Amino acid sequence: MRTNITPGQTSDYLGFDRVMDDNLPEPVVLLADKGYDADRIRTELHSRSIRPVIPMRKSRKRRVGLDWPLYRLRNLVERCFNKLKNARRVATRYDKTAESFLGFVDITSIRLWVRHLST
Repeated sequence: MRTNITPGQTSDYLGFDRVMDDNLPEPVVLLADKGYDADRIRTELHSRSIRPVIPMRKSRKRRVGLDWPLYRLRNLVERCFNKLKNARRVATRYDKTAESFLGFVDITSIRLWVRHLST
């Protein structure tokens, strides 16, 4: 899982570069919401042989298709965020610095992962 913090009112696609520049293995598919529907993101994904599964915005002039059965898997991501927000410290962001907040997000993620492995 890749995590990063952007300013509160920043659009989603501005954080895309930071998250995708990590030296982790290349994904095969990118499941994202309409906030990531930008031509620049789609061309970068195609150049890296990553399949974009992003619904288009209403204002898009050139229509693009969407693999709806694959997009439904995005529900798993949303449920993961919901479980992360069950940790009160993550939901209310008590931490003063970005480093301590991301550290607690990592700890909570590890806790969820270990719980998933034990079931």
